[in-house]
Amino acid sequence: MATERIILGIDPGTTIMGFGVIEIENKKMKFVQLNELMLKKYDDPYTKLKLIFERTIELIDTYHPDEIAIEAPFFGKNVQSMLKLGRAQGVAMAAGLSRQIPITEYLPKKIKMAITGNGNASKEQVAKMLQQMLNIKELPKNLDSTDGLAAAVCHFYNSGQPDIGTSYTGWDAFVKKNEKRVKK
Repeated sequence: MATERIILGIDPGTTIMGFGVIEIENKKMKFVQLNELMLKKYDDPYTKLKLIFERTIELIDTYHPDEIAIEAPFFGKNVQSMLKLGRAQGVAMAAGLSRQIPITEYLPKKIKMAITGNGNASKEQVAKMLQQMLNIKELPKNLDSTDGLAAAVCHFYNSGQPDIGTSYTGWDAFVKKNEKRVKK
C-alpha cells in the first residue's frame, strides 16, 4: 500500500528545537523519527535562527512531509522569551512555506489534550503516552523531541475536523489571512 501522507511535527525553541515524523498509511500512524536540534552552545541569536531554518529544510528534504504541525507559542509573562520563541517558530514556518508545505499551528493545551485527554498534562505524561501509542523503544533524555512528535500526532487526530488551527498553504495564503498584519 502507498503512504497516504507524512507529517512533520515541530516544537520550536532557541535552546532546543524538537521534531518528530509520522507516516500515515491506511489511516494508521507509524512512527518514523524523533530528534532534536541542540542550540545551547550558540550565543548568537541569529546563528540559532539560521540553524533552525537549515535543519527544518534538511528535514523537509529528507522526509518529504505533506504537512507540518507546529506548536504555537504560549502566552507567558516573560516578553523576551516569547519574542525568541516566536522568532524560532517563524523561521521554522518560513522553511516550510518556502517549500509550499501546508502548516498548522496548535496550542500546547490542544496538543496535550489530543495525546493524553488532559490539556494540563506534563511533558512526561505526553512522552509516555506517545511511547505506548507508537511503540517507541526508548524515550529521549530531553522531551522536546516528543513535544514535536506530539504536534504531528495531534495534527493526525485533528485532520478532517473543521477547527484544526491556523493553516497556511504558502506565503500568499498567509498574507491573505493576515492582511492587517502586513505593511504595504
